[in-house]
Amino acid sequence: MSQLDQLPDRDPAEVAEWLESLDAAVRTGGPHRAAYLLRRMAEHAARTGVDLPRLPETPYVNTIPTAEEPDHPGDADLERRVTAWNRWNAAVMVSRGNQRAGLGGHIATYASAAWLYETGFQHFFRGKEADGSGDQLFLQGHASPGVYARAFLEGRIGADRLDRFRQEAGGDGLPSYPHPRRLPWFWEFPTVSMGLGPLSAIYQARFNRYLEHRGIKDTSRSRVWAFLGDGEMDEPESTAALALAARERLDNLTFVVNCNLQRLDGPVRPNFKIVQELEAQFRAAGWHVVKALWGAAWDGVLARDTTGALVRRLGEVPDAQFQTYATRDAGYVRDHFFGFSGSDPALRALGAELGDAELLELFGASRAGHEPRKVYAAYRAAVEHRGAPTVVLVQTVKGHTLGPGFASRNANHQMKKLTGEEFRALRDLLELPIPDRDLGGGLPPYAHPGEDSPEVRYLRERRAALGGPAPARRVTAAALPEPGPRPFEALAKGSGNQEIATTMAFVRLVKDLMREEGTGRRWVPVVPDEARTFGMESLFPSAGLYSPSGQTYDPVDRDQLLYYREARDGQILNEGITEAGSLASFTAAATSYATHGEPVIPFYIFYSMFGWQRTADQFWALADQLGRGFIIGATAGRTTMTGEGLQHADGHSHLIASTNPAAVAYDPAVAYDPAVAYDPAFAYEVGVIVREGLRRMFGPDAFGSDAFGPDSENVFYYLTVYNEPKAQPPMPPGVEEGILKGLYRYREADGLPAEAPRLQLLSSGTAVHWALDAQRLLADDWGVAADVWSAPSWTELRRDALACDAARLRGAVPGEDRIPYITRALHGAPGPVLAVSDWMRAVPDQIAPWVEQDWTSLGTDGFGLSDTREAARRHFGVDPGSIAVAALDALRRRGEVKPETVREAAERYGVGS
Repeated sequence: MSQLDQLPDRDPAEVAEWLESLDAAVRTGGPHRAAYLLRRMAEHAARTGVDLPRLPETPYVNTIPTAEEPDHPGDADLERRVTAWNRWNAAVMVSRGNQRAGLGGHIATYASAAWLYETGFQHFFRGKEADGSGDQLFLQGHASPGVYARAFLEGRIGADRLDRFRQEAGGDGLPSYPHPRRLPWFWEFPTVSMGLGPLSAIYQARFNRYLEHRGIKDTSRSRVWAFLGDGEMDEPESTAALALAARERLDNLTFVVNCNLQRLDGPVRPNFKIVQELEAQFRAAGWHVVKALWGAAWDGVLARDTTGALVRRLGEVPDAQFQTYATRDAGYVRDHFFGFSGSDPALRALGAELGDAELLELFGASRAGHEPRKVYAAYRAAVEHRGAPTVVLVQTVKGHTLGPGFASRNANHQMKKLTGEEFRALRDLLELPIPDRDLGGGLPPYAHPGEDSPEVRYLRERRAALGGPAPARRVTAAALPEPGPRPFEALAKGSGNQEIATTMAFVRLVKDLMREEGTGRRWVPVVPDEARTFGMESLFPSAGLYSPSGQTYDPVDRDQLLYYREARDGQILNEGITEAGSLASFTAAATSYATHGEPVIPFYIFYSMFGWQRTADQFWALADQLGRGFIIGATAGRTTMTGEGLQHADGHSHLIASTNPAAVAYDPAVAYDPAVAYDPAFAYEVGVIVREGLRRMFGPDAFGSDAFGPDSENVFYYLTVYNEPKAQPPMPPGVEEGILKGLYRYREADGLPAEAPRLQLLSSGTAVHWALDAQRLLADDWGVAADVWSAPSWTELRRDALACDAARLRGAVPGEDRIPYITRALHGAPGPVLAVSDWMRAVPDQIAPWVEQDWTSLGTDGFGLSDTREAARRHFGVDPGSIAVAALDALRRRGEVKPETVREAAERYGVGS
């Protein structure tokens, strides 16, 4: 039974003839010959335009035949010498750090990938001096020593700085991996959190197209290169967006997967073949795949394989066994690979023809990734391919050139230094003029051929021809004009009797800001398929949803006012159901001011629960990459999502956000600020916060002459907004400073005698409304005066307090104590303090140490649950009645209220029943 049986066959006899021909091929040439003929037929069909499904795998040989390799355009000898110097200094840098201080580091990764990088730096990677963008390089984190070594040869990094590899506390060291925040003139993309590099690279390539299609910048010459390890491809993020890259035909994107067949503890696929697995995965997703597996030593041997026995055997041997071949003697290889039981006589004969030295070269080191001609051919095929992204699967030996103690050994990822004997062997292998006297018993020396040497001149000439140094990060963006006051004034006026949620208030603000003449087109909305949930469908017809294909269909709602409009120049990035992809897209936009010299204003709006919790590691990378923009946790809080239940109830994202060191404070007494996180209660607070965020991130103070000096604000904002409709009040006068600092008194208790018991109610977000209701209960039922404070940012209050403590302890302000804003704001306020929010108690408890008054907090600790808002709030003990009882109990502890009053209040409001 065949799937094709259900389709009409107009000529069964013709089909029968073809099948008979195939049967004859099997009888005369065997199944392998028949398979070869079918593959030939499939290739011919593709060339003649016949639309056939592609085979998921091809034979375990190079994609590009030797006869079709282009001539290598460079000076092969000079490039070999340049690479030799870089190999040496990379190994020395890591070894010196470990001999002196045990600082760790990685040697084997760069040793296997040296030619992958050098071929790119010499012939492909475009710098920024041509058009300000150049190529975007996502480099393997563990290969960073080799990139530093190259920068040393160029003169971009001195030997003294190499000697401070992984020693950053003094302020002039080199970070262990690509960290833009630590070395902001050099690194552009943080990649060592494995899996995030490939995901980010895809969305970076897509964002480059977005900028071009929207007319913001011509990025047609920019190519994104992502260098990955074969073990890294196990991370789900590594392959999460492969279909997106193919679907949007991102031929400006190249993955280079270094298939050295090893991950940190051992083989990547001990019993299988990782190259073949990856080929099938990428080809199925629609990528162009180039395999560069075997070096030139294999060319002649493969040419003698007239029966295909060698290729079949190469495809059969699992990766772990192949690694063993690389470390064993020629006799073992000849017996085990060529002469195994049941082996093809032609294969045994071929093995007998090969000498011991030839076998050791073939199986020990001859890989395409170690030969610049093979690598160049693969890269050329990648950049010349049109209509799809390309992945280059290139085979190498991990620890290549470092000697038998390193090469192909399972433990080489953890090996951090070479012995003196190993350094002498490396020196000899690389043919470097380093005398024996420099390789005595001390630290191995850095080596440099000289500023005017042929190697350095060649290196600099090649980089000049390609547009300047790489990697490099440059900030040349001009500030964006300040938007007019009208959008913010609309929120400041309040909503009158109309009830709107703060989610909708934010969307209305952005919609108005997107109409601004100077900056409107630079807003980049990023949404993970929830735009309608957040009330953003009104943007569909006007802004449009970005699609490189435009709209090739009639939308089902075309006759409606708010129809679903896709466009090639659409402004909204609707990413589908992927928080990881959405944040990768946001990151590309949030760093456009540096990557392309074109600032845009991205905002990423998502279900509050599914942002930080799912993608906190990406937020860390966003902070490292110095991203700027607005993160909006919508439908926030643990009790506002009526009926949604446990996994939809966020009570902790502000805690996660508070751990993110996303803003550098340049006061020498302060180390780092946490992420700028706000939990606004009212629409006018949203307006004040967004306006200040625009000023800090994109205004004239954000881009100083020194992009990394005191004027630079490399921050991003996190705002939580709610889906609970409320009448939005007008903004009281003079509260802007308190909103931004994190606390202001919203409504003072009045109408009660001066001797009445008094306390302070601090609240944030939607909880301010519960506090206001509790204020009325306390006054009307118990004669207690409660001042209600809005606390738009518990984390900003804590940040300020920590900064004050640090300044005081370090003596930054001699003879003067710096008093935290929270302490000053509440100083002299009578009674205890009770803090309440729709978050875990740990969120407001962040500021407790700096509050002089007695402190109590209420919150929504525990899992969420499905019910009405009122029932959920009673369950967590944060409804107005529960707040009133907690307030009375705080006063009881001070002797200002009788115990029976607390019991009576609990009975009246049903608290605890």
